Amino acid sequence: MSQEIEIGLGKKGRLGYALDDVAIVPSRRTRDPEDVSTSWQIDAYEFDVPVIGAPMDSVTSPATAIAMGKMGALGVLDLEGLWTRYEDPTPLLDEIAGLPADQATERIQQIYAEPVKPELITQRLHEIRAAGVTVAGALSPQRTQQFYSTVVDAGVDLFVIRGTVVSAEHVSSGQEPLNLKKFIYDLDVPVIVGGASNYTAALHLMRTGAAGVLVGFGGGAVSATRQTIGVQAPMATAIADVAEARRDYMDESGGRYVQVIADGGMGDSGSFVKALALGADAVMLGAPLARATEAPGKGTHWGSEARHQTLPRGSRTTVGTVGPLEQVLFGPSHQADGKTNFIGALKRAMASTGYVDVKNFQRCGMVVNPHSAR
Repeated sequence: MSQEIEIGLGKKGRLGYALDDVAIVPSRRTRDPEDVSTSWQIDAYEFDVPVIGAPMDSVTSPATAIAMGKMGALGVLDLEGLWTRYEDPTPLLDEIAGLPADQATERIQQIYAEPVKPELITQRLHEIRAAGVTVAGALSPQRTQQFYSTVVDAGVDLFVIRGTVVSAEHVSSGQEPLNLKKFIYDLDVPVIVGGASNYTAALHLMRTGAAGVLVGFGGGAVSATRQTIGVQAPMATAIADVAEARRDYMDESGGRYVQVIADGGMGDSGSFVKALALGADAVMLGAPLARATEAPGKGTHWGSEARHQTLPRGSRTTVGTVGPLEQVLFGPSHQADGKTNFIGALKRAMASTGYVDVKNFQRCGMVVNPHSAR
């Protein structure tokens, strides 16, 4: 039962936990790390590791999406990013990476004012498909109706609708809202949608027919939603809530399983592992993959929130470079900082708790040790 705390006489707030506030408890049975499986599947698509590259220009380009795919992960291209606005965005990516911090956001707004070009959406997705990996692209809810037919015609395998908050019922007096349930029903490809940060919102998204639900709001390294609009969802509680919504939806739907995908705030391998233990089937990574040598951001990181023309809710930040993408995912690690060998860390945690697959790892024991109390 969730705990409510009295903020004042007229308002109560629910107690929520961040990933730093929880930890995994070893069990009486252990396994050999080499005996565990880290594979996961969404719809008909199988992957060796539960890692999704975030649709952010500092993380995923056509080249890095292909590299992730060949390593057994999934890269999602931002179809409203620089790769669909410019024929050759490389000079602009280099410029953004080199900007002084106090000038970065304004210049990002200027660069992203260039319109998205449908022909470039087609071209980029064809580049990824030609490499023989799973093709995934993301649009915001606001642009989905405008560009979805271009995306589907280009041969996307997984369609991602990603926003800071996505609801099954958006009410607007200014424009015709996206009817998610009808949209997903009419589409021939599986849809991942989010973000959701509580039980009710997630349950409604699952009822639309989505294949996966993204969990998270305002927790990423480049997000400033708490500072700008006062909204944030503690990730540990959000993941656990959405996983519970998934359990109830399975009962309601007669067994339909919706993938829960944690999105944002997993900056180190420990947080990545805990997100899976809390009930996520896969994790969408931003900053950790932005630290890879191949990352387009060249040691800097920014997201779609930074390019908003009137109220940016994120910024470009420096994350540094730690090594090749393969080292970030599979090691070896040479520092005990959780920035490399994410899959090795997952295997070790699964082995320590006695589980041999990610699905059963969600049953592991956890403790709460609030970060603020340490």
